Amino acid sequence: MMAAGCLLMVSCNDFLDRYPYSENSSETMFTSATLAESVVSGVYSNLLYDYNSTDRTVLNWDSFSSVMDPQEGIVNLDYNYLFGTVQPNNGMFTTYWKRFYEGVNRANDVIEHINEVPDMSDELKSQRTAECKFLRAYHYFRLNVFWRGVPYYERNLAPDEYTKGRETEETIWNYIIKDCTDCIDCPAIPDKYAAGNSDYGRVTRGAAYALRGKAYMWLKQYDLAEADFRKVGECGYELYDGSYASLFTETNEQCAEMVFSVQMVEESGQGNAFSNNYGNYCTTGYGKYQHYLNVSFIDSFEEADGTPFSWDNYLPGYSSMSPEARSVFFLRNGMTDAEINTMTTYGADMSQYDATGNEARIQAAYANRDPRLAAIAITPYSTYEGGASGTAVLYTSRYPYRDWQAPSLDLRYGNNQYLLYPIRKFVTVGREYTNIGFNPVDVPIIRYADVLLSLAEAINEQGRWQEAVTYVNKVRGRAGVALLNTPGNDAVSVSSVEDMRVRIRNEKKWELACEEQLYCEELRWGTWDEDKFATGNGLQNVWGSPVYTYIWGGDAYLKWAIPQSEVEKNTNIKQNEGWN
Repeated sequence: MMAAGCLLMVSCNDFLDRYPYSENSSETMFTSATLAESVVSGVYSNLLYDYNSTDRTVLNWDSFSSVMDPQEGIVNLDYNYLFGTVQPNNGMFTTYWKRFYEGVNRANDVIEHINEVPDMSDELKSQRTAECKFLRAYHYFRLNVFWRGVPYYERNLAPDEYTKGRETEETIWNYIIKDCTDCIDCPAIPDKYAAGNSDYGRVTRGAAYALRGKAYMWLKQYDLAEADFRKVGECGYELYDGSYASLFTETNEQCAEMVFSVQMVEESGQGNAFSNNYGNYCTTGYGKYQHYLNVSFIDSFEEADGTPFSWDNYLPGYSSMSPEARSVFFLRNGMTDAEINTMTTYGADMSQYDATGNEARIQAAYANRDPRLAAIAITPYSTYEGGASGTAVLYTSRYPYRDWQAPSLDLRYGNNQYLLYPIRKFVTVGREYTNIGFNPVDVPIIRYADVLLSLAEAINEQGRWQEAVTYVNKVRGRAGVALLNTPGNDAVSVSSVEDMRVRIRNEKKWELACEEQLYCEELRWGTWDEDKFATGNGLQNVWGSPVYTYIWGGDAYLKWAIPQSEVEKNTNIKQNEGWN
C-alpha cells in the first residue's frame, strides 16, 4: 500500500509555525476521491519516519532502552540524553514534538474534510475517518509516553490559534481510548486483512483493540486492557508457527502475527533502514553499525531448558576475574606473538589461553541458549553471511580482528579494537537485497506476541498469575525454550505475581528487541532508570569492560522536556518539572 506514489504529502514542518494544509489546499485535495486518498496515504506515510532514514539523527528507541547501546561514535552527538547533559532546547525534543504533531495534523485534516468529497461512498468516508482516528491516537500515544500530558487538538487551527495549555496525562490517555473506540465501532473497519490483500497495511479493528489495550495499561485499568487484548485474537491474529528467526523476513511479513506494520518497498525513502543502521561493515551496502546489543541483556538470555545463564558454569571463576583478565576466553585460536603481547599488556590472563580450543570453549557458552539470542545477535565465533564485497561471503566474529578479506574473513564493524555484540535481526543476509540502505521487509509496530505478553501482564496484575503463565508459554513455546512451571524443572518455576512480573518483563525484552517498543515499556513499568542506568552500564566489550558508561541525569529525565521554543511561543504550556 505504501508505494512511493503515496508520498504526495508535504514533508514535516513546524507544528505551531505552520498549518499543514492551507484552507485552499484542503478545499482542492478533498474535491475528488483520488486526491482525498492521496491525503490519507500521507497520514500513513508519517509512520515511515522512524524506520526508513539512514540519517543517524533519527533516534532508535531501543537504544534508549536497556537492550541496546548506540555506538561510541554517535552517542555523544545524538544520544547525550543518556549522559545527563541535555537541555530543553535540544534538537531531539523539537524534532519529535514536530514529527508527532505533524501526524496529528495530517489525521485531523482527513477527519475534518473527508465528508466533503463528492465522489466517495459514505462507507469509505467512514472507514478513512476511522483509520485516521487510529493514526491520530497513535501519534498522541507517543507524545503522551514521552511528555506525559500535552496540548490536545482534534481539529487544525490557524497558526496563531495554537495556544492551548497541556492536558493531564490521564486526559490524553482517555482521548486515545476514545479515538480507538470510534475506530473499533466503525462497521467499515475489518477485523484484519488477509496476506496479499491490496489494502493490507491499513488500520484494522485488531490493531485498534491492541492500541486501546496499551492505553489502558498505562492507566492501570488492567481488566479493560485484558478484554481488549483478548479481542485481538478474536479478530483472527495468532502467533506465526515457524521459527522466530524466520519471522522477520519478506516471506512472512504479512503473516497472521503482524497486527499493524509499516509497509516498506526496496527504494530510497520507502524501505526499511534497519539493515543499514543495525548492519555491520560486511552487510550489503556497508552497514552503518550504529547500534549494538547490551552485554547485560545478552547475558540475561536463559539456557534453552530455562536455567539462568551463568558464565561460571562454562568458565569457573569467570565472574571473580576482572573484565580485562577474562578477555582471554574470547580470543581467537592461533594468536600471533604480537597479538599475545598486546593482550598481555591489556591485562588478559594468558595462562588461561588455549591456542587450539579457545574458540570452541567460548562457543559452548552460546550453543544451548534461548534460540532468540542467535536470531537477534551475532555472538563471538558465530558466522554472518554478508554481501558488501559484491558476492555472498561467510564471515566470523573473531578477536583480535585481522581483516574482513580473505584469508581471514573476520566480521568487520565500526571500531574493531573492541569485541561487541552486533545485531543480526532485520539485517540483510548475503545479497538478498542490493539497494544500499533500504530493503522491503515491513516493520511491525504491533505483533501478536506482544499482545499475548501484554495480556499475560494484564492478567497477572489482577492477581491471576497462574493464568498468565498460559499466555507467556505460548510465546516461549514458539521460541523453543522450556515452558514455565514444567513439572520437575525448578528453573522455570513461578509461584507469585512478583515472580511472574519479572518473567513477563524479561520475556518482552527477549521477544521484542530491535523493534523499538521497549523504551516505552520500561518507562511504563517505572524501571527505565534502574535498567538503563545500572551501575557501570553502557556500551561494553563482551567481557564487560566499558567503552563508555551512562550517567543518570535525575528524575526529570523520566519525562521529556517540552521544547524551549514551544514554551516561549505559547505561554500556556508549562514545562515539565526539573527542566526549567
